[in-house]
Amino acid sequence: MKTLTPLSDLEMLEAAIAESSDRPVLLFKHSRSCGISCEALDELQAHLEICARNAAYKMITVQSHRGVSDTAAARLGVRHETPQAILLRDGRPVWNASHFRITAAELERVFA
Repeated sequence: MKTLTPLSDLEMLEAAIAESSDRPVLLFKHSRSCGISCEALDELQAHLEICARNAAYKMITVQSHRGVSDTAAARLGVRHETPQAILLRDGRPVWNASHFRITAAELERVFA
């Protein structure tokens, strides 16, 4: 099973963006206090259990790393939402979704 790596500082965010030149990187913005975010995280976990793709999965917990979340929004040009999934390829967002649009089936579709 793939792992979901926490991003806790700006250096890690920049490394994740750079990594997307080698393979797709999914950034997941999570709020521990939001029920919808917890459901989206469950969907992401379900995707990770069956995913066989060469991709990296990173999580930004908004409550504890708001600066990283804000920088990601500004750097990538994607309006902040929580929960939010942003797929990066070659340093740029190629897809993003929020709330109930983050499903295991949709993640499988965008990675295909």
